[in-house]
Amino acid sequence: MTVAPEVPDILSQEFLADPYPAYRLMREHAPLFWHEATQSYVVSRYEDVRRAFKDPVFTTRNYDWQLEPVHGRTILQMDGREHAVRRALVAPAFRGTELRERFLPVIERNSRELVDAFRHAGEVDLVSQFATRFPINVIVDMLGLDRSDHDRFHRWYTSIIAFLGNLSQDSEVAEEGLRTREELAAHLLPVIRERRENPGEDLLSTLCTAEVEGTRMSDEDVKAFCSLLLAAGGETTDKAVASMFANLVSHPEQLARVREDRSLIPRAFAETLRHTPPVQMIMRQPRHDVELGGGTVPAGATLICLIGSANRDGDHFTDPDTFDVLRPELREATSFTAAAEHLAFALGRHFCVGALLAEAEVRVATDHLLDAMPDVRLAEGATLEEAGAFTRGLRELPLRFTPTTG
Repeated sequence: MTVAPEVPDILSQEFLADPYPAYRLMREHAPLFWHEATQSYVVSRYEDVRRAFKDPVFTTRNYDWQLEPVHGRTILQMDGREHAVRRALVAPAFRGTELRERFLPVIERNSRELVDAFRHAGEVDLVSQFATRFPINVIVDMLGLDRSDHDRFHRWYTSIIAFLGNLSQDSEVAEEGLRTREELAAHLLPVIRERRENPGEDLLSTLCTAEVEGTRMSDEDVKAFCSLLLAAGGETTDKAVASMFANLVSHPEQLARVREDRSLIPRAFAETLRHTPPVQMIMRQPRHDVELGGGTVPAGATLICLIGSANRDGDHFTDPDTFDVLRPELREATSFTAAAEHLAFALGRHFCVGALLAEAEVRVATDHLLDAMPDVRLAEGATLEEAGAFTRGLRELPLRFTPTTG
């Protein structure tokens, strides 16, 4: 193991501008190294990151300090029966009949409302006018909360994501995150108590009344899950929608293929999750000393697992730096399950419970956007700039198109 002096620091401007060349150097020369500023070990190869997600020796105790201060105690921190029961309480709402019949209409309505606001303009910044708004609006409506609160929840979402990605420990970002936790709790807890008394057909009522093996979620459990859903459910879809369109407009032949055959949209999403994953890194902590990446990760140490690097590992993916919606290594049937080849949703017992919700959101949104923008192209002179280390996405995506009357 090394301290990796030959690769850019993961907090440096060089890395933040474009992490992918640094990832390549890490995989080749420093597959496991110590990062002093974050007091963490960093692992970058596909097989090592995959193992850290699947091997039970790697715990999620890091979330005690990374997530709990802003969310409260969440399902991501639980293991064993406690985790299994909590997951069984929430998972049914995010798959199968529940997703198709109860929440797909919510997804479709919110997508159409946002698209209709710009479809006649002939231009749009897809980040600010669609991507950052769409998943948060969907979650607020799924929970059965007041639609007038869309802007408030968008502000809370932005604050929570900044807190989670605060690798440099900026005190103002931390304080704002803690303030958001208090504001969100003050807003949600009275609503949760009311839904217990008068449940409806919304997701919040489902969470309040669900029972498995005699266990129900407490008010704090429900509030923490809603906070987590706001962050995790928003961030993946938010950045993935914009990144997918950026990837497609940068590859016109693939854009034309997807436009002609909409069944390829899930493939384009899966390849975007591999090629430009919204969540670039996830942390774990081993229960005991573990040999990994040519070195030893001590018990209890924080391990930063670089998803963005693992998903570009040439030992697992052919021509890994190329965007290809027909990539043979990605299988449509498993790309949004715990058997996925890409690692954007993690793997194992903590595989993202909302993966199928994200897939449904992106599928619907992409279909609507392609219909509204028949000749979509990047605005002349525009340069695409990504930002972020923990999560990463485009600052803006200025697109031009011929307005439609539909």
